[in-house]
Amino acid sequence: MFPVARAALGLTARGVQRTAVRQAHHGKHEPTFHDKYGNLVLIGGAAFFAAVWGYVLTKSGVAWGLSPVGKVTPKEWRE
Repeated sequence: MFPVARAALGLTARGVQRTAVRQAHHGKHEPTFHDKYGNLVLIGGAAFFAAVWGYVLTKSGVAWGLSPVGKVTPKEWRE
């Protein structure tokens, strides 16, 4: 390879070593809040969402039938 091309691509022995060291240190970091608790918070939020809406839908008083035929009766007209 030509010296100019090697320099442009950073393929010198020292450049390769620097790249390897930089990549090795890049992955080492302290876990953040999202790393530690991200999935737990997501699951907790989904459970809370399901519980609240389950309560609302069961306490709303709506008759959950597939067809209203035979279940809806008209009220007498009052004058």
